[in-house]
Amino acid sequence: MMKARQADTVIVGAGHGGAQAAIALRKEGYAGTVLLIGSERQLPYDRPPLSKEYLAREKPFERIVMRPEQFWADKEVELLLGAAVTKVDAQERRLTLDDGGTVCFGKLIWAAGGNPRRLTCEGADLQGVHSIRNKADIDAVMAQLDAGARKVVVIGGGYIGLEAAAVLRKLGCEVTVIEALDRVLARVAGEDLSRFFEEEHRRQGVDLRLGAKVDRIQGSGTRVTRVKLADGEVVACDLVIAGIGIVPSAQVLADAGVRAPNGVAVDEYCRTSLPNVYAIGDLALHANSFADGAMIRLESVQNANDRANTVAKDLCGNPAAYTATPWFWSNQYDLKLQTVGLSIGHDQTVLRGDPATRSFSVIYLKAGQVRALDCVNAMKDYVQGRKLVEARAEIAPETLADKETPLKQMAQN
Repeated sequence: MMKARQADTVIVGAGHGGAQAAIALRKEGYAGTVLLIGSERQLPYDRPPLSKEYLAREKPFERIVMRPEQFWADKEVELLLGAAVTKVDAQERRLTLDDGGTVCFGKLIWAAGGNPRRLTCEGADLQGVHSIRNKADIDAVMAQLDAGARKVVVIGGGYIGLEAAAVLRKLGCEVTVIEALDRVLARVAGEDLSRFFEEEHRRQGVDLRLGAKVDRIQGSGTRVTRVKLADGEVVACDLVIAGIGIVPSAQVLADAGVRAPNGVAVDEYCRTSLPNVYAIGDLALHANSFADGAMIRLESVQNANDRANTVAKDLCGNPAAYTATPWFWSNQYDLKLQTVGLSIGHDQTVLRGDPATRSFSVIYLKAGQVRALDCVNAMKDYVQGRKLVEARAEIAPETLADKETPLKQMAQN
């Protein structure tokens, strides 16, 4: 019979949240044993560069690894890589692994993230249809590019899809982006930003199809060769990337009895409805003050890291509620988009600067209050606008639009 592993704190998920939780525990002075379980065999690594520098071959994998192996040994964090948790027994404080082994825990931090949302249309399982979530996904795309693939269809006009499209164009591929809605980034940004990025991608040679739905994916034998749209048009391709979001990896905890309506519901200290069990990262469903208390999930490195720090403080007897200001970024071509705050429910937008200069900001207001900024190549606006978001400042739209007046000056008034 296989002997059970055990640790005072077990972390499931070796992405940003899980890795940072282990680091933060030691930084806070946690003296107990720590076990970090990851489903991939690689050391914890940065995820954002996957669809950017790694895919573009500007950074080898070694340069996106978070910490060398010796670091984890020095911090006395045990790594269990290439293992997946299939069952949680919260009452017995025991995990079951996919190889049949068990792990006993005192406290459990669930940082398993999410899996790519899969296409459900006919042909979605053909060779050459890829997701972008982990190293294996990108390695498979690069292998196909190395084998001569040059015609790419990207399904989904969100950040992941657009970032992939930008890199693939840079690599010389013919790229078609299929977006079901009438604009890109429709779920996360206002129309000004959407139209700017649409124009930019088209200028860069991307064939962007809006309001277009995929009917089926077709192939020759087992390999993809074309995508058929709902209007009957056929787009030839030899590689398809599906960038249509993620499904939170919450089912194992849900089976254990945790409240998991869309992710894993947590309180302000990242505690779940089960005793001794925390959840952080992309799957943490929480009441967010920047969304007027609505229950939301935030898929960002910032959220993963800050929630990891919150849990570490709680486990070390220094509880501090999660109140972090949300922020995000996206790199496409030579454009750096930085977002602070949440534009959910905004009722007005202010355009600050001229998109034609490729340096501007979109400011989102709700009931007259500044709630979020999208800043394109506008670092000062991003940095200075943060205080306006945190203060929910009420500033006249015409003042916000005045590019000659620094936002920090408005914050002082």
